[in-house]
Amino acid sequence: MPDERAVNVMDADKIDRALTRIAHEILERHREVGDLVLVGIRTRGVPLANRLQSKIAGIESKEIPVGILDITLYRDDLTTIGPHAVLKETKIHFPIDGRKIILVDDVLFTGRTIRAALDGLMDFGRPQLIQLAVLVDRGHRELPIRADYVGKNVPTNLEEMVQVRLKEEDGADEVLIVRRPEKKAARKGGPREAARAAR
Repeated sequence: MPDERAVNVMDADKIDRALTRIAHEILERHREVGDLVLVGIRTRGVPLANRLQSKIAGIESKEIPVGILDITLYRDDLTTIGPHAVLKETKIHFPIDGRKIILVDDVLFTGRTIRAALDGLMDFGRPQLIQLAVLVDRGHRELPIRADYVGKNVPTNLEEMVQVRLKEEDGADEVLIVRRPEKKAARKGGPREAARAAR
């Protein structure tokens, strides 16, 4: 049953058209793709990077490398995650020194994920430049970070969540705005009152 709090802002066709436009914009800025690489941020940045690779190959007849970056260890809130942090494999099997990197993610929000990704990339080398491509920019930045390529700007408030669903991970392509569930008011009274109410 569909969530009545969810609003669909991008369907499969709009996502595909946004990625096609981003691929063309990348090629407009980078006439020579020989030193260009894509790096997807886990989780949904990875299938987006793979789709951009395919679209660029369809336009240029050249397949540029794709890497996978897990940022878990670079997060500035890792101490609050504690033992629940799940590490996934980072796969960057090519040198990044002097390369032009297009970092790919699904949603740009506060900028903290991207800051962590930049820290992670610097452990692999010194690229010539790093640009950012995102499917959705929802605003509310906390750090001076902006995207170079944006599929769609989606105005939101802080009571809303942006959910990107992709076929590779979720079985369908869509972008939803979902209102956060309201927190239930705490029950008044002490433990005895709570026990009585639970009977």
